[in-house]
Amino acid sequence: MTWNPFSKDKKKEAAQKSADSAANKPDEQEGKGHPTPKRKVAEQRNLHPLVPKDSKADKKAAKERIKKKEDEQYEAMRTGDVAHMPRVERDPAHIYVRDYVDARFNLAEYFLPVFFIIMIVTMVIAFEWPALYGPLLAAMYIYLILAIIDIVVMWQKLKKKLIEKFGEKSVAKGTRMCSYAWSRALQLRRWRVPRPTSKKRGNWPK
Repeated sequence: MTWNPFSKDKKKEAAQKSADSAANKPDEQEGKGHPTPKRKVAEQRNLHPLVPKDSKADKKAAKERIKKKEDEQYEAMRTGDVAHMPRVERDPAHIYVRDYVDARFNLAEYFLPVFFIIMIVTMVIAFEWPALYGPLLAAMYIYLILAIIDIVVMWQKLKKKLIEKFGEKSVAKGTRMCSYAWSRALQLRRWRVPRPTSKKRGNWPK
């Protein structure tokens, strides 16, 4: 084999070129022709945290939005703005029930005021005229029984009208229409929410 005095220089030159190409390789990959990243790497780049960074601030903002919406809905019920009331209060069957109860004279409407008056009077006169305690207590129970009978009669009539106008589904168990009617009948008319559409009784719904 013939000895070549330049073989070491050639080897050094080749090593230098290899090092230069390795150093320039990242720059070349950044160009247009760099290889496509693996699917796992791409998914990690596009991954976003599900939990927000400031969860306390987000919760506080959500509570404020809910409270604001509830306040707006209550104000709508107080002023009679049906368009901005809660969805259940905008239901035609519920509107019919409210108008029917508001048009009627309900004995149950005055039960709580009568109850408190009788209790106060009973406490005052119990020491001076104990004989009146029994009759006053009996009067309160009689009024309660009459109020319950009045509510039952009201619901039977109202139920028939609801079935005729809105069908059996309007008085189904899940609608709680009966409790909706009698709970409104228990309230004083001027304090009812949503407020009555008519200022006076007798304006029956069609």
